[in-house]
Amino acid sequence: MEASLYLHALILGIIEGLTEFLPISSTGHLILAGSLLDFNDDRGKLFEIVIQSGAILAVCWEYRHRLAHITRGVINRNDPAALRFVVNIAIAFLPLALLGLAFGKMIKAYLFNAPVVATLLIAGGLVILWAERRDHTVRIDAMEELTPRDAMVMGLFQALALLPGTSRSGATIIGGLVYGLSRRAATEFSFFLAMPTLILATLYELYRDRALLNMDDLGLWVIGFCSAGVSAFICVRWLLRFIAHHDFTPFAWYRIGFGLLVLASWHWGWISWSA
Repeated sequence: MEASLYLHALILGIIEGLTEFLPISSTGHLILAGSLLDFNDDRGKLFEIVIQSGAILAVCWEYRHRLAHITRGVINRNDPAALRFVVNIAIAFLPLALLGLAFGKMIKAYLFNAPVVATLLIAGGLVILWAERRDHTVRIDAMEELTPRDAMVMGLFQALALLPGTSRSGATIIGGLVYGLSRRAATEFSFFLAMPTLILATLYELYRDRALLNMDDLGLWVIGFCSAGVSAFICVRWLLRFIAHHDFTPFAWYRIGFGLLVLASWHWGWISWSA
């Protein structure tokens, strides 16, 4: 296998880890990076899905004590709050799962390209600017306070991430802020909601595209998985510190600037973006 493929796997893994939990769209960045690296065929798309599991393991490790507490409470049936939280995560997961099964193929066929990703990056940036400029009234201070109805609303926000360039974390975090969650509650709920979302998405894609699985690609997967995990761990730690003293406006300007750059490069032919 060419050494350049291992380098591509390393680059894509780092991009996945750094962008998965920031409101800047990991899918959008991977689509653009895959296009630049000429690694966006079916094999490359499966690789991008699989390395998400490396990023999610970083979150599981960061919240391992809370996960253990929730697990014990559910198994022993002595913690109603833990059971309610698990039910809320399941409810929030449903909209993305159902809409993804219904429209996933069509979305990938028509929207996974540079102009669409860039446009949605810009649109998402404008939404973040609007959300951060409005009055933010907090009525839910901790994610454990969410009701099933609140969880469904958060799930509908997450479902917007089916559009490449929207950002799963961005949709849930900014949607949560608009809905009345505190900045930390919205961010942490986005982290926990990512766990079943990304793990089940990985398993589903592995089963659906099992014909593409090849032991020759194992080295690529290991490199991508590990680099995504390490970079995601660093990013999650940094983001939790960042939101304690800052809002998400810098990410909005990044999205807008990056989106405009991609559109300009596409319009004037500076870069030959593949489909």
